[in-house]
Amino acid sequence: MFAASSHRTTSIARVSSTDIAELSLIEAIAAELDAPGPRVVRGVGDDAAVVTARPICVTSVDASVDGVHFRLQQGWMDARQIGWRALAGALSDLAAMGAQAGEAYLALGLPPGFSEPEALELVRGANTLARITSTTIAGGDVVSAPALTVCVTVVGWADSPAELTGRDGACVGDLVGVTGHLGGAGAALAMLEREQTATVPADSPEAACLARLRTPVPRLSEGAAMAALGVHAMIDISDGVATDAAHIGRASGVQLRVRLADLPLQAGVVEVAARHGLDPAVLAATAGDDYELCVCVLPADRERTERALAEVSDVPITWIGDVVGACACAGADADADGGACDGDACDGGDASDRREPAPGVQLLDEQGSPQPLAGFEHRWK
Repeated sequence: MFAASSHRTTSIARVSSTDIAELSLIEAIAAELDAPGPRVVRGVGDDAAVVTARPICVTSVDASVDGVHFRLQQGWMDARQIGWRALAGALSDLAAMGAQAGEAYLALGLPPGFSEPEALELVRGANTLARITSTTIAGGDVVSAPALTVCVTVVGWADSPAELTGRDGACVGDLVGVTGHLGGAGAALAMLEREQTATVPADSPEAACLARLRTPVPRLSEGAAMAALGVHAMIDISDGVATDAAHIGRASGVQLRVRLADLPLQAGVVEVAARHGLDPAVLAATAGDDYELCVCVLPADRERTERALAEVSDVPITWIGDVVGACACAGADADADGGACDGDACDGGDASDRREPAPGVQLLDEQGSPQPLAGFEHRWK
């Protein structure tokens, strides 16, 4: 199972408009991939993958499209980096659940002018990360497409639902933490968009920002360690703290209060932000693609969480806020800034003495005032 689509309207039949021969490309891709992991009974080469399952299967799908997630022609990323990043984004969802990575399946849409060597480089990038994360690329599909498209399905495993963590368990009084450092991918985008800078000295802080955008590392071991501790809620930061922490708040019926000044900034973010008149903390809160983890834990579990992370990696955790109660009306009558319910929808409450926050997130400045910031969100016309 790494095949071309059977539909004539989209398949690469013999030689497509990309001048790639279907069968030779599939054979070349199969030769690039590592030997299958122990769960894979049948992988590339059959009509479908066959995998020995564990009791609980965790599945995520993530798509990357040229012009939306990267800009190939402008040199934002090369083919290898595109493959790496596409797999990383999908694996990060497994990390947020605390699942063990298992198998990945790549569906490639190749546009005119995208060569077979470039396609193989893309697969090599994904396979390199797969090797690092003990993931088996067990199959996929190849079709022609108007724009380079990489769709990745990943499957993770657990032995019990209790081993996994969702977004919906945050409790009033919890601490809010984030792993690693934030803002690096956002700073890289600012460099690429505003400075047209795709290459910098390898030892510069800016190089680390570009690496964060192009070759992020999903926090699989960190997520598994925190899930094993029983953290209340967890999510990966793919769209910025402003968006992703709000997902936890709404799913849990609480509000996360995040202190902007406490966000851990990646090296280089301050310098890039200064060049463009940006607030580095705002950049860190609103930019996506950092692929760190945001968690909610009991205050009593703070040190245990720090020790558990230290046992599996050198990625730190920073405590950036807390969790407070939220209005039962789920924010239907909340202020425009997401701050508080007006009281009228809460059991006949009086707005003069009841100002409960709406579910979601509040981003607070150094004076404790909420800031109306939003993370990344896809929009269509």
